[in-house]
Amino acid sequence: MRILAIETSCDESSVALLDGDVVTQLTASQIDVHKATGGVVPEVAAREHVAVMVPFVQRVLEQASVQPQELDRIAVTAGPGLITSLLVGVETARALAYGWNKPIFPVNHIAGHIAANFLINKDIPFPAIALVVSGGHTELLYMPKPGEYELIGATRDDAAGECFDKCARVLGLPYPGGPAISEQAKTGAATQYLFPRPLLNQPTFDFSFSGLKTAVLYFHRDHPEAPLADVCAGVQEALVQTIYGKTARAVKTYNVKAVLVGGGVAANAALRERLQTLSVPVFIPPLEYCTDNAAMIAAACRLQNAPAKLFSFRADPNWELTIR
Repeated sequence: MRILAIETSCDESSVALLDGDVVTQLTASQIDVHKATGGVVPEVAAREHVAVMVPFVQRVLEQASVQPQELDRIAVTAGPGLITSLLVGVETARALAYGWNKPIFPVNHIAGHIAANFLINKDIPFPAIALVVSGGHTELLYMPKPGEYELIGATRDDAAGECFDKCARVLGLPYPGGPAISEQAKTGAATQYLFPRPLLNQPTFDFSFSGLKTAVLYFHRDHPEAPLADVCAGVQEALVQTIYGKTARAVKTYNVKAVLVGGGVAANAALRERLQTLSVPVFIPPLEYCTDNAAMIAAACRLQNAPAKLFSFRADPNWELTIR
């Protein structure tokens, strides 16, 4: 099956062709564009997507030596995400599907992050717990089998990646905050400063990181002389321990056989290392499939059976994978 996929949910513009197990992909990051504002400006992100979408489609098909008539499906991220960014991808995919007379499959962005694991792993045991940790989402889902999801926990406020970014801004570190804090934390002592682990010991699988962000804000205000490396190590440890603790409890409660991890924060080395100590096999995509990319959208598309009617769906910035 040949699937052309488009991902524009936030600030990565990505087009991929999944031909069996072979991925041809082009992805453009907007990090340098958004550094000036310390975060993603939706209108700016959309304009950046517009500039590269059609050229990327053309180049991916050329690199894969595939003609439009040879495609089996067109897949596109339809939500959740920034509405301005989503619209660029959805309307590009719709135009291609119409012009080439191909079936179109709207794909949930969260399902894509989970499905990134299927790009490199063929024998994942089920049932499983899926952990999605990114700039906009921190969720735990129970998966009885591939393509079926039950949302069991989500963030009540800030996502893990958002917390990283906001803490980094407080500490005077550049955007994006996750890599910046992780780099500083390499030489810091994680136990020097103990920041809150919100909801860690509560009987819920939900997350909440706004309190951690506020604690860092007040700590930095009152202790500006504190070694930056130690503060960053403390922040990272609070996030990692909270995510690990919730995931470990979900593994035990649901008696699963594996954990699937996805999302940009899954690129964090400390988190990857800690998760590997869970009592079941843990599957984490390589770094290029952790951040937003179109290959993961193609992988999720393979799990879907029926295409959508061409004009029956719209970009949905609040599309939940499942409702609790």
